[in-house]
Amino acid sequence: MNLLQGIKNDLRLVARKGQGETLARFFKTGKGQYGEGDLFLGVRVPQSRIIVKKYRMLSFGEIEKLLNSRFHEERLVAILILVGQYQQGDKEVRAKIFMFYQEHLARINNWDLVDVSAPHIVGTHLFSAPKKMRASFLSSLAHSQNLWERRIAIVSTLSFIRQGDFISTLTIAKLLVNDPEDLIHKATGWMLREVGKREVATLEYFLQEENRYRTMPRTMLRYAIEHFPEAKRKKYLSDIL
Repeated sequence: MNLLQGIKNDLRLVARKGQGETLARFFKTGKGQYGEGDLFLGVRVPQSRIIVKKYRMLSFGEIEKLLNSRFHEERLVAILILVGQYQQGDKEVRAKIFMFYQEHLARINNWDLVDVSAPHIVGTHLFSAPKKMRASFLSSLAHSQNLWERRIAIVSTLSFIRQGDFISTLTIAKLLVNDPEDLIHKATGWMLREVGKREVATLEYFLQEENRYRTMPRTMLRYAIEHFPEAKRKKYLSDIL
């Protein structure tokens, strides 16, 4: 039995009856919803991570086949294996994985798939890239018509935030501040909150610049100021236009 079939078999062995339907509802797979048409086997993330450890040396060709799967958990395993290979790889391997990730963005098609991979592959790779390349790449994603590419743009900057670099986060947040999608409001607010946890004055400057906090989506603002003292948080929320 090859590795690819082994992964598929292992996932089905730990799948729980009824869990697939629960996950399908959670990830909004109904008609017109963001995850429309996605299918679930019914495997929890911790179980998927255990399987990933067993098959971490999967080839690009096999990862690509998993990424093209109809089943969400198979795509998740493929992405987690890719993240692990990037983290363990040398400069040449990392460059190949970054290119592979770019070429398969269409299969990174739900918020969890973005969040477990974008900071570790896109963010980490761009952190050491020339600043012009970083800005151009992220700006291109932020202007995409594709919801998931826009989420990749902002969530990738978590890697920079962890290194004390907030410029990319704030730049992309400005591009996304009027985005129509709630999932972008949440992701952008999350990244702003991470900035604030490290340098609250920078977050407050961003919010107050041009009275941005008064017009930005309420969900984005709530996420961004979640760790503010209660009185300050209430003041921001009560002063919305």
